[in-house]
Amino acid sequence: MGQCYYNETIGFFYNNSGKELSSHWRPKDLVVVALGLTVSVLVLLTNLLIIAAIASNRRFHQPIYYLLGNLAAADLFAGVAYLFLMFHTGPRTARLSLRGWFVRQGLLDTSLTASVATLLAIAVERHCSVMAVQLHSRLPPGRVIMLIVVVWVAALGLGLLPAHFWHCLCALDRCSRMAPLLSRSYLTVWALSSLLVFLLMVAVYTRIFFYVRRRVQRMAEHVSCYPRYRETTLNLVKTVVIILGAFVVCWTPGQVVLLLDGLGCKSCNVLAVEKYFLLLAEANSLVNAVVYSCRDAEMRRTFRRLLCCWCLRPSTHESVRYTTATHMGTSTRIMLPENGHSLMDSTL
Repeated sequence: MGQCYYNETIGFFYNNSGKELSSHWRPKDLVVVALGLTVSVLVLLTNLLIIAAIASNRRFHQPIYYLLGNLAAADLFAGVAYLFLMFHTGPRTARLSLRGWFVRQGLLDTSLTASVATLLAIAVERHCSVMAVQLHSRLPPGRVIMLIVVVWVAALGLGLLPAHFWHCLCALDRCSRMAPLLSRSYLTVWALSSLLVFLLMVAVYTRIFFYVRRRVQRMAEHVSCYPRYRETTLNLVKTVVIILGAFVVCWTPGQVVLLLDGLGCKSCNVLAVEKYFLLLAEANSLVNAVVYSCRDAEMRRTFRRLLCCWCLRPSTHESVRYTTATHMGTSTRIMLPENGHSLMDSTL
């Protein structure tokens, strides 16, 4: 076993990896912190509002909204983790102990992993609902809770492993450049696991899309509703593109540099862009709120009641109207025929 360096300073590991550790605030540091604080505050406020809306509106007490609430909780945690990072970055990094550095990194890894894993769980839940021709899946509450527990166990595992096992304190030649105390293999696994989640989401939403398109197309053959069929298909494509596109835009740059660093690419200047790509990944916690919750008309009404409760009176006779291609949360709502009788809602 090689020599371990548990008593060394943060500066020792940064010098070993070739990552600059500034002793004063540079313009680049100030820009990153200003942007980071802005994004963090927006993430905190938006996801707190979503959690409050789900808790206060009984119409949201369905499996899909439990998962959306968990997504908001994970993104809220990500906002807290990134806020903690902003107060312990720049020249303050050098003053961190090894334990403090691992806490800072672990908070980020745990929260972002939980957010990504919940996105996959939502896709699976939507698949179950659409295939069963239901607006909401009939997953028992216990099974939904179990799914949420699995998400957090996986997130905590990836977040805690580096501090106890997946570091390079005893193997300096394995240290990454972006995270000088972590093993390059950890970065590789993190990047590949996120890529796997994305591919699974593509597979699930693609299957949903083709299933719904076949059902609506068969319906169009028996009734004169081609314009509705075309509108439904276009809205379905739009929804899938928004969901997957948001994931790609926010996560791909960061995963690419993580993978390059994990694979030991010496000629890749990953340090020049790492902070901005991490900020983009954190911004996904804000994008999730828009894509998965704020597009829901009922959710927006609940937001207005929460924010302006002194001027908006809750309507006792308010009802939700379902139409042939309205948007609901992460979804395009499609009216599908069931057993040749009345149409039932199925949400993507």
